[in-house]
This record gives sequence, structure tokens and C-alpha cells, in this order.
Amino acid sequence: MQEKKALAILAAAAVLGGALVGCNGGGSESGGANNAPAAGGGTTAAGGRTLPTAPGFEAGDTIKVGVVASVTGDQKPWGEDQIEGAKLAVEEINAAGGIDGKKVEIVIGDSASKQEQAKTATEKVLGENVIAIVGEVSSGNTIQIAKAAFDKGVPVVAVGATKTDLSNEGAHVFRVCYTDDLQGPVMAAFAFKDLNIKKIGVMTDNNLPYSQGLSESFKKHFEKLGGTIVGEAFYESGGKQASEYSGKLTELKSKNPEGLFLSGYFTEVGPIAKQARAAGISGPLLGGDGWDSAQILTSGGEAILGGFFCNHYNNGDDREQVKTFLKAWRAKSGGKDPETTMAALGYDAMALTLDALKRAKAKNSKELIAALEETVDFKGVSGDITLKGANGNPAKRAIIVEVVKNGPTGWQKFATDYTVDKLN
Repeated sequence: MQEKKALAILAAAAVLGGALVGCNGGGSESGGANNAPAAGGGTTAAGGRTLPTAPGFEAGDTIKVGVVASVTGDQKPWGEDQIEGAKLAVEEINAAGGIDGKKVEIVIGDSASKQEQAKTATEKVLGENVIAIVGEVSSGNTIQIAKAAFDKGVPVVAVGATKTDLSNEGAHVFRVCYTDDLQGPVMAAFAFKDLNIKKIGVMTDNNLPYSQGLSESFKKHFEKLGGTIVGEAFYESGGKQASEYSGKLTELKSKNPEGLFLSGYFTEVGPIAKQARAAGISGPLLGGDGWDSAQILTSGGEAILGGFFCNHYNNGDDREQVKTFLKAWRAKSGGKDPETTMAALGYDAMALTLDALKRAKAKNSKELIAALEETVDFKGVSGDITLKGANGNPAKRAIIVEVVKNGPTGWQKFATDYTVDKLN
């Protein structure tokens, strides 16, 4: 298919995805998204999302941008890469003279990989009069960031938060990643068509809105293609892994699945993989971008090798934006490549925010929201990004990578890519 036609299909899908409300399950991280205005009040914008009426902040002598990330906690590998990617984008803009002659300053808040701390960290960062906030990776954390930022009228540009209805938190929320309305069907199509799996089991983390929504979108598309979900087991991240998983996996094994879809984060997926193999499940293991950390190799060992997951970016991509980004990253890191995709997405989120600020009619939060909404064809490291008319959800290409020990570009080996037109 010609590139323009494919992009048109993707853009239409992004608009539809922004209008739909995905799975909004419970669990300690749920903080459900909705269309009701937060405490700061709001007005309805194009697309039905609510615009904050709070004034936001004006740029001062320096332009402060908040970055809320998992500096500590289980999701630290993502947080570290998110921050370093954002810093790189700021360093480049400052080296080129800043924005209207003003330097950009990052104000970092630590979500500590927890929803309640994400809210506290955001409120603290907002106290520094930041003009925007970049973050986070976790959808549950980002929901809390979005709520706090709405009350102040400050835009949020999410890095890797893929929960479909996240952008319904308000017209101040944007993201540089695809949504679960894409990656769930992508992995379903890959399992059914590429791996010839017709019967599959699912494991869902009820502590993660991300996992709940991803499982739902995967199951729906897998069944649409003609596949069978033989069973779904639920767990809550942070539990006693061996005792919590083994019984559930034994039960799934009795239903003869040809593979497993594990929609949780790398922190739990590695141990689940070991328990799945111990239970006698030998089929392929599949998941979403929550697998994206080399720590999954440590926790999953041999059991996770050969697993496939959906991702946003790969160091081996030959696009010029990727080559330029890697050259700059390696210069800062002593020749090392990024360990997770969140380096590229963190860079993109900050670079897009600053690009919009350059285009804004005035250097304040309100005009920045308007400029972000008008973004068309921003050339990101993770792909081209258009936000205009998309309700904050850009149409993106998804890639599928295989977990390996020593591939040509690290522990992730490129398998294939998917766009909307390849799903059915």
C-alpha cells in the first residue's frame, strides 16, 4: 500500500480510537478516565474533550517544563530512559539558542512507579510553574498526572501511556505513542496469522488499567479473526509470584492453549514465563510494550527467550531520525545504545512539546495546548506524529520484536511491523 494511503488509514483509526472508551477496569491503579471536568472546571473542545479553564503558567526568564517519571521503583528502567531522552531534546534546543532566546529548564518529579506518588510528584512540579509536563510511561500514573495538570490548565504529553481512553481526561492530554486499540489487535493478528495460533490463554494484571485494556483489545480482535480464548487468569502485580501464578497457569494448561498472551509489565512477565514453562505450557509467549526492559531477561531467563511483544521503536531501524538520535545518544552514553524504547519516546515527547511551544502564539500553557492540537507530521524518532483532529492520539506504526540473548541490535530482534491495513 502506498505510504500516504496507509497514513490516512492510520489517522482515521487514531480519531476513532480517541472517541472510543476502552476497558476501564478497577484495581489499585485504575483512577478511571472520563469526560467529566476535573476540579478546575472546563469547556468542551473539538472532539468532545474538555478544555481546562484554569490559566496555566507563563514562561519566565527560563522556560520550565516538568518531567514526571519513575526515577525509583520497579519501573525505574523506563524512567531513567525517559528522563535521559527528554534531557537530550532540551540540550539540543538550548544549544541552538533556546526558544525566543530563553533557555529551557527541566523540573523532574519522581512518580516512584506508583499511582499515588505520581499525583504528589505532579503537584510538586506544578508548584514550580512549569508550562507543560512530559510523562509518564505507565497509564495509571499518567491518569493521575493528567488530573492534577487539568486543575492548573497545564498540558501533558505522555511518553508511553497506551491506555486507549487516557486522552478523555481532557483536551490538555496528548501522547507520542500508539494506543492499546492498535497494539492489542496487532498482537492478535500476529498470533493468529503469523504464528498460526488458533487457541490462546490470557493472563491479566488487575492492578494495571494498561493490562486490563490491552487484554480486552487483544481478546476482541483474536476472536474476530476466528481464534478461541481458552481462558483468562487474573493476578495483581506485587504479589508472591510463585504461589500466585503456578495454580493459575496449571489451570490454563489444562485447557490446552497453543500460546499465552501476557499483558502485564516486565516486572511480572519474567516470573510468569518461568512458571508457565514449569506448568508445561510450551507455546509462544506474547505481550505488549510493557515487556520493554532488558530486566525481563534476568527475571524470565531461558523461559522468555523467543517471546514476542509489540513495541514503538527499535535501535536497528534505518530511518534517518533514528540514526541521528542514536548518534547523539551514544555521544552522551559512552557509545551505548538505549536500553528501552522510552528513551526515544521520552525524546519525542519533549521535542514535540518544544516544537509546539515555538509555534505557540504566546509562550504560556494555554497557547501551548492550542499549538499541540495543531501538530501535523512532526518527524519523531519513533515515527511521524500528527495530533490535529486526533483527540491527542497520533496514528503510529507498531513493530513486533522477539526476545533474544544477543541479537544484532541488542536483546530485541525485529520480527515485523503492522499498520491498520494489515490487521484483518
